[in-house]
Amino acid sequence: MATHDLYRVFVELGLAIVGLAVLARIATRFGFSSIPLFLIAGLTFGNGGLAPMHLSQNFIRIGAEIGVLLLLFMLGLEYTGEELGRNLRLAIPDGVLDFVLNFTPGLAAGKLLGWSPLASVLLGGVTWVSSTGIVAKLLGELGHMQSSETPLVLSVLVFEDLAMALYLPIVGVLLIGGGTMKVIASVSVALGVVILVLFVALRYGRTLSRLAAHQSDEVVLLTIFGTVLLVSGIAESFQVSAGIAAFLVGIALSGPIAEESGRLIAPLRDLFAATFFFFFGLEVDPATLPPALPTALILAAITGGTKLLTGILAGRRMGLDRRGGVRAGTLLLPRGEFSIVIAGLGAGIEPALAPLSAAYVLLLAIFGPFLVRMTKMK
Repeated sequence: MATHDLYRVFVELGLAIVGLAVLARIATRFGFSSIPLFLIAGLTFGNGGLAPMHLSQNFIRIGAEIGVLLLLFMLGLEYTGEELGRNLRLAIPDGVLDFVLNFTPGLAAGKLLGWSPLASVLLGGVTWVSSTGIVAKLLGELGHMQSSETPLVLSVLVFEDLAMALYLPIVGVLLIGGGTMKVIASVSVALGVVILVLFVALRYGRTLSRLAAHQSDEVVLLTIFGTVLLVSGIAESFQVSAGIAAFLVGIALSGPIAEESGRLIAPLRDLFAATFFFFFGLEVDPATLPPALPTALILAAITGGTKLLTGILAGRRMGLDRRGGVRAGTLLLPRGEFSIVIAGLGAGIEPALAPLSAAYVLLLAIFGPFLVRMTKMK
């Protein structure tokens, strides 16, 4: 890269990060989530925005992906392997309920719009899966980690992410015209990787914690950060969610090393997480949103209600009061990274899928955090 181009990248990137800091100050001052402001900033300065910035897309994309991994890693640090196993067993009925209530509206909407069966299935995936990145950020911002509804929220998120290990390979093979044997092979590989990572996290977590421990902060930081990236990258190469792999690395760590890792990784998490939400907005061309907005609003209203119902019904089964169930449902409202990935997969078979998904995700990613704040204040 030429020196002239390098200085421009540094200046624009510096302005973007300082701008995000200002928005975070505003959000903190008035007591609401910074996520909607970061998303709107991305819309403003992305391609087609009011003042487009010529940032390196690859650089920002990598930073955004790292942000999601660190958010989920830090979430995993809050729980032990035993708690994960117990929550997953309890989560199966809730996960199935979540799937039925939130996949069905997207599937039905695709059919009503006259889309193909596969495009409708993809829209069902968009409306089904909550954003683990946004929810993780909200839990941290609100100090919700010890709340009664948090285990329910996390169990549903983990169920969804594990389910994506089956969903994404299946639709990926179908999109390229693969047959039954290719689907079975792809799903088998993904399942094998998930089981292996779960086994190592639950069985050898204490050993891994001892190996990572060191008196030097530098050694611990490099070891943990490198391990998160390595395990996530290996999982992603088998079409398994890199985010769930990062979450399991956090689960595997226990004792003093977990506390030390949280302290050292937190500043990196905050930096890259802000980049993730900013990049999310950068990716969307505002000009594509108005035509898709009416359908997106209807779909957001319906699936916002079904996520809320998921939280209430699942919360009742777990012994939460109605208020706890409502908080769980509102925490699950935002859609995000998986929805955008799914929409990207189907762009070739249904051109309307990408703008509809972008408008839908932005609506819930922006208004979801506000609703979470409102339920917390009541």
